[in-house]
Amino acid sequence: MSGPQAPAAVSIVPRRMRQLLTVLAVVVVLVMVLAALSLPGTTNTVVDYGVVDQVAIAGLGVVLAAGVVFLGRSRIDADASGVRIRNLLIHHELPWTAVRAVRFDEKSYWGSLLLENGDEVSLLGLQAFDGETAVRGVEGLRALHAAARANDPVRPPLLYDD
Repeated sequence: MSGPQAPAAVSIVPRRMRQLLTVLAVVVVLVMVLAALSLPGTTNTVVDYGVVDQVAIAGLGVVLAAGVVFLGRSRIDADASGVRIRNLLIHHELPWTAVRAVRFDEKSYWGSLLLENGDEVSLLGLQAFDGETAVRGVEGLRALHAAARANDPVRPPLLYDD
């Protein structure tokens, strides 16, 4: 008979936020394309709109849409060795020995990792709006954390420990 089975690896992305941002990006592109197509193709002494201007406005819409979609690139990947966090611009790769607790407070919009040095890392990929998917993600992260820290010595209680 084999020993206890290690928890499965966890991969978490903000699904609802990505869906919302995709819809928003499509709306931005549509509005900018409609604005580009509605530009008059006339020339007068004040303004000279041409095909180049129309293409530039449509291209600006594509660039803005790409920026909107970029906001949803947050991701969390965890396995027995540690956790890799990709937030908007910052990436973290932490071993489980550096993590003190996986937190998801009741009124929080996203989860966080409390680190051994007292710092806290936000988990923007773990969103409260994802409902049951977020709950499964927190449970998976906590199971991996508990399995990795199972052989740690018991810490004495601190006077002001949360």
